[in-house]
Amino acid sequence: MAGNPLTDPQWAPNVADAIERVVTTVREKTTTPIVHLARALVYGLVAAFLGATALVLLIIGASRALQGLLDLVVERPRAVYLSYLIVGGILCLAGMLVLRMRRTGDA
Repeated sequence: MAGNPLTDPQWAPNVADAIERVVTTVREKTTTPIVHLARALVYGLVAAFLGATALVLLIIGASRALQGLLDLVVERPRAVYLSYLIVGGILCLAGMLVLRMRRTGDA
């Protein structure tokens, strides 16, 4: 009899192979997608953090560069206020543009 473990010498390896196949299949269907999702989430958060940091540093650098250029024309305190006004105006215009492009709940 092939199903009797006492008479079939290949019964134990066959059962072990079947269990290994089932465990491998379950792992591939459950654990692998979760690992990919977790990696995407972590890499996305790191990219968002680095992007936000780069944007802040870019705005600070633009403000400092504008202050340096305005120093050639006006005195230092006025150059600082003018650079803040110009960079702030550009950011307000960008914000208004983004708000104009947004979708409303009616669409």
